[in-house]
Amino acid sequence: MLKPAPGHFFGNFLRPGFAFLAGMVMLAILAAPIGTLEAKDKISITDNTGRELSIPSQVDRVICSGSGCLRLLTYIQAHDRIVGVDSMEKRDSGINPRPYALANPQFKDYPLFGEFRGHDSPELIAGLDPQPQVIFKVNPDSGPNPDQLQDKTGIPVISLYYGNLTHARDDLDDSLLLMGRVMDEEERAREVIEYFDDLEEDLRSRTRDIPEQDRPTCYIGGVAHRGPHGFQSTEPSYAPFEFLNARNVADELNTEDKRLDHATVSKEKIMIWDPEIIFLDLSTMQLDRGANARDQLQRDPAYRHLSAVAEGRVYGVFPYNYYTQNFETIFANAYYIGSVLYPERFQDIDPMRKAEEISVFLNEDKAFEEMNRQFDGMGFSRIDLE
Repeated sequence: MLKPAPGHFFGNFLRPGFAFLAGMVMLAILAAPIGTLEAKDKISITDNTGRELSIPSQVDRVICSGSGCLRLLTYIQAHDRIVGVDSMEKRDSGINPRPYALANPQFKDYPLFGEFRGHDSPELIAGLDPQPQVIFKVNPDSGPNPDQLQDKTGIPVISLYYGNLTHARDDLDDSLLLMGRVMDEEERAREVIEYFDDLEEDLRSRTRDIPEQDRPTCYIGGVAHRGPHGFQSTEPSYAPFEFLNARNVADELNTEDKRLDHATVSKEKIMIWDPEIIFLDLSTMQLDRGANARDQLQRDPAYRHLSAVAEGRVYGVFPYNYYTQNFETIFANAYYIGSVLYPERFQDIDPMRKAEEISVFLNEDKAFEEMNRQFDGMGFSRIDLE
């Protein structure tokens, strides 16, 4: 029988004292990585509502709850890591003015986890296979409370505020950055924020030196707000008008303390304003004949006396407030509106080409030509009211 040489590891291992020591060392080796890995596999974050959460350090599976949540995830190019969708992504109504969804038709093939606007089903979430590691929830006041949803599913729920491009821009940027941190896409999130900044500055710089008397008054009608509306529906803080330094007649409804995202204006007020140029949000065309803004301008004798209607200065822009605000549409509309209000300042811009460029950057594919087909080519064109 072979015997280990003196000083050889196995020879020492046969000694009772060394065997005990080796056993203790092995236990330490086995035990230490478990605790270390557990620590390394988790990170602590604070969501937009101030809730402190412990989440996996590497997140590969998520779901997005609430209006616009999946849009933001698409912008930061992490949409390939979803494992389910809400009911909005499953709809097939023939009208879909959401560029992020048009550019990613595969969303409708994912399993359902709940109803739109954040009305999540813990039971459906529990049935997802694979399970999400985190849940992003925009507008946490809608649907199940984030803490309740987290308790019922055992999955961290990260609350976000959607924000907008004007008076709630900080909320938008914070949400993009938090999503980027969780998904290890912080660099992309910063690129998106910088892209928005660059687009806004380009629009403002083209128009900021135009004298007040050379700026035509304008109005946006038919703005969607939790569904389509008629001509009296508008947005006093309409971002394209703000970026273009335009004279939005509805801006007088804003105050220093409050900027309005939506308002329903009386017909009499619109007649007093008598805007020189009118834009129609084409979401209004989803309403029945006689109820949509175009038909109202055609048929209502009072509206026929508006200067813009009488002189053919009514133009169509794409719906931007569909499952909350589509930021690519807001910027695309702004370039088209700029070409109408100040054509000499936008001679270098083809609005449809610019719109598709914006969609490709944010959603990795085009969307606006397809959207225009859904609205019978009325986007970025003069609306015939005869």
